Amino acid sequence: MRLDHLSYAAAPDGLDNTVERLGAALGLEFLDGGVHPRFGTQNRILPLGGGTYIEVVEALDHPASDKAPFGQAVKARSALGGGWLGWCVAVPDIAPFEERLGRSSVPGSRHRPDGVELRWRQLGINGLIADAQLPFFVQWETEGDLHPSAQADGSASLAALEIAGDPQRVSEWLGETVEAPLEDVKVEWVAPHGTPGILAVQVQTPSGIVRI
Repeated sequence: MRLDHLSYAAAPDGLDNTVERLGAALGLEFLDGGVHPRFGTQNRILPLGGGTYIEVVEALDHPASDKAPFGQAVKARSALGGGWLGWCVAVPDIAPFEERLGRSSVPGSRHRPDGVELRWRQLGINGLIADAQLPFFVQWETEGDLHPSAQADGSASLAALEIAGDPQRVSEWLGETVEAPLEDVKVEWVAPHGTPGILAVQVQTPSGIVRI
């Protein structure tokens, strides 16, 4: 179990404008991630060191974005102005989590601009919708050298997460201590005074730490 990626919902003015703002703030360039046909979404990614990445995701004008929980979650967050949507934990086998949570994972895929297809199964988006501090789960079905973080050039890494939430609640959701996926990540837990979830992400860039 490890931190896989962080999801950021595009602002109402669209994916391109959101990525332009974030890229300018970080001094880094996002890559075109492609379309998630099953979810009715598309993304841009920022590969980071340590096997993780940031995705900026936007719901498409497509029926799938109204039916799939992930599309619904993205749409709802974008309608509120955009911002951090949630965090994702990679697991080697998603079956035990399906059994423990009493629901089935769903397949996901996207084609990169170079035609390479990435495939995975994911679980827990409804939990995220109900309680945004909770991560969702992914089991990658493509080889490790195709993981989005493999495109990292070594110029940026995750410095810290700021989460409004209760680590005990998150540990119960994970089925083990929250330190398991976040053992190499500095996490600042803040008691939520409003909606729980990711408050900010600190990224180590060539110019220093930038807080988004």
